[in-house]
Amino acid sequence: MSDGESASLSMPLQQRIRAAIRQAGGWLSFDRFMAMALYEPGLGYYAHDSRKFGRMPESGSDFVTAPEMSPLFARALAVQLRQALEASGSGDLWEFGAGSGALAAQLLVELGDQITSYHVVELSAPLRERQAQRLRAWAGRVQWHDRLPPRIDGVVLGNEVLDAMPVQLLHWDGDQWFERGVCDAGEALGWSDRPTALRPPVHEGFVPGTVVEIHPQAEGFVRTLAAHMGRAAAFFIDYGFPEAEYYHPQRSGGTLMCHRAHRADTNPLVDVGQKDITAHVNFSGIALAAQDAGLDVLGYTSQARFLVNCGLPGLMQSAGLKESIAAQRLINEHEMGELFKVIGLSRGVSLDALGFSMGDRSHRL
Repeated sequence: MSDGESASLSMPLQQRIRAAIRQAGGWLSFDRFMAMALYEPGLGYYAHDSRKFGRMPESGSDFVTAPEMSPLFARALAVQLRQALEASGSGDLWEFGAGSGALAAQLLVELGDQITSYHVVELSAPLRERQAQRLRAWAGRVQWHDRLPPRIDGVVLGNEVLDAMPVQLLHWDGDQWFERGVCDAGEALGWSDRPTALRPPVHEGFVPGTVVEIHPQAEGFVRTLAAHMGRAAAFFIDYGFPEAEYYHPQRSGGTLMCHRAHRADTNPLVDVGQKDITAHVNFSGIALAAQDAGLDVLGYTSQARFLVNCGLPGLMQSAGLKESIAAQRLINEHEMGELFKVIGLSRGVSLDALGFSMGDRSHRL
């Protein structure tokens, strides 16, 4: 997308956000702003037809995810999914937020006839179109959904989905907590704080000036999903931390981050609709929401350990040098290997999940 096209989308989106601020009395909570910036029909980042996913900025993309980085990600992941599908007794695989469709295509090849139906839950109409083009070879087995069915049997998958769910921001000034929202500051959008009864799950150790995120939407999503799971297992892969690390006093600026042209910045109020907005996942909150909704936690570990448990080193040995080098980024501690985590959840299945067979960190949640 050219700069002119970006500007033509950004201005109407800002006007719509300013109207929402006025309708809300001059202050818009950050989660509402984030939802509009990302998902406002036709204007939000995920609602317009720009390229999001790719290895390099020269492609016009903004960031890379594991499936675009190396096909060995899907091949290793398929080892775990195959075991979970067998345990569930179903051939249905559900992917939330299928992005470019790369992971779906790779899994359909790798799992073959074990997948009877591949279901995609995707909010973005432009991404749906791209996914349909990429997956046309499996048109008879791939279905898109706007909502969940009454019951899901099989396997649920979400790669970098939870981080894109809108968050609320809280600010501690040393004496009291405020909710941070967005206001119309004239020529630009600005920050505005209001006293709030909301609190982070950790109550001590915050230094004055701390800004943190809380995740009611992601946790609500997990509770909703749990209500629809029959005999099913779910795996979510994302960057994040357990609660004690997430709300550590040294992380006083929070985790909010924006991505554009493979560069990161921390100001979501600039170039609205032209860049991704994310927050790291509090995996303790996800696990608690799941357990409260009746799910079992199968395990929690780093992406590196999960992929190693699923046989990635052997796959790298049999791959070419270029593929092996690309896959190394999936498990390098200073790249995706440690920052990204995997959590497994289940209901109604007996499963000693391979991905957590060594290095399970559930006790740290």
